[in-house]
Amino acid sequence: MNNSFTFSAIEKRATASLATLYGFRMLGLFMVLPVLALYIDDYSGASPFLLGVTLGIYGLTQAVLQIPLGLLSDKIGRAPVIVGGLVIFIIGSIIAANAESISGLIIGRAVQGAGAIASTLMALVSDLTSEENRTKSMAAIGASIGLSFMLAMIIGPIISAAMGLSGIFWVTALLGLIGIFVFLVAVPRAISVKRNRETLTDVRQIGRLFYEPNLWRLNVGIFTLHLVLMAGFVVIPTILTQEMGISGDNLWWVYLLLIGGGFFAMLPVMILSEKYRRQKSSFVAAVGSMAILMLLLGLFRGSLLTGFMLWLFFAAFNLLEAMLPSWLSKVCPAGRKGTAMGIYSTSQFLGAFAGGILGGWSLQQFGIDGLFILLAAILAIWCLVALGLKTPRGLQTVVLNVGDMAHEKFAKLILNVPGVEDILIVKGEQLAYAKVDKKTVDMSSLKPYFNR
Repeated sequence: MNNSFTFSAIEKRATASLATLYGFRMLGLFMVLPVLALYIDDYSGASPFLLGVTLGIYGLTQAVLQIPLGLLSDKIGRAPVIVGGLVIFIIGSIIAANAESISGLIIGRAVQGAGAIASTLMALVSDLTSEENRTKSMAAIGASIGLSFMLAMIIGPIISAAMGLSGIFWVTALLGLIGIFVFLVAVPRAISVKRNRETLTDVRQIGRLFYEPNLWRLNVGIFTLHLVLMAGFVVIPTILTQEMGISGDNLWWVYLLLIGGGFFAMLPVMILSEKYRRQKSSFVAAVGSMAILMLLLGLFRGSLLTGFMLWLFFAAFNLLEAMLPSWLSKVCPAGRKGTAMGIYSTSQFLGAFAGGILGGWSLQQFGIDGLFILLAAILAIWCLVALGLKTPRGLQTVVLNVGDMAHEKFAKLILNVPGVEDILIVKGEQLAYAKVDKKTVDMSSLKPYFNR
């Protein structure tokens, strides 16, 4: 099957500009993670629990507003929601930059998260790219998120060492302004909005997809993964500085080694698991490894040992972060990817919020050791849940145009094509969503029906 399609000039511009915009916004949210715990005592009313609230509160407002703002953009247009969301993000950054109490910091972080434009940006990708190139565009945006996380772990400590924690929030506000500039100047304007179920959320499908066996396990996975990450950052900065003796000026290169090294360590595992279809064994092994590492961090810590275990932790985290959305894309029923991704993203942000709350509470009640042991137990439960996952097949969704043909006749015609596994045609719509096996599908028989 030849699935290579050339990007048009508009698609290249849209992909590059939206990936940049998304990356800048996430960079601003992530930069505070590696250093917040080191500065929390500078704010009146601070406590370990409220440290966790400050770290995770943006996830709650993101989760609550993500789908509603995406649906609002269908009604009033993408531009007002995106620009408005970035303005709210800037306001939240300014509130946090000027905060002198922990409550002001929490309010600022909550307002930052209220600029929840991720689903709207993905819908705009749908408006500006063809069906054939949309997956590549979304992959580029996904890569920009991963890159922004790694950069944030490096840049955050550098800025805080020079300007303090408030400096990070001022830089974040600047990134929001740059994001507005990029959107207004570089992002092409959509000629028409394309109602595509692969990128848009349909609230009528949420209940049905919520209980689909593979999908709910993946949603539990992304929830748990970001819970553990956020809870970990309640104590990781303190461990690096107080237990390992690393100064604030040197934190950036330590995070570079831990997270950048972890990224390169996981690449061979991901490539080999995809090549030999060992995704499930690699996935379960990564979750189990994280559980063991959390337990060991709770029981045994020393300078070299702690550094090595944190490196392995971030390698496993990067592997799971890459595998989860890929897996979801492969097992999602035809034509329901937009809704499934909406549930998945909401689960991710709720996990970040829960991780901040749980991490702060556990640190306050049980200390660092108790927090790691609790996270080990949670990861062990996730490992058991993950055992029920089915190894994904090499399936992908192609979007076809029904035209004037009767839906039943079109469905029968397409299902007779070798390699077509499933099809969805919604009453009143002219698009069909076919799930195909990439290795066996006769793409030449489907090509006349591609939606262009």
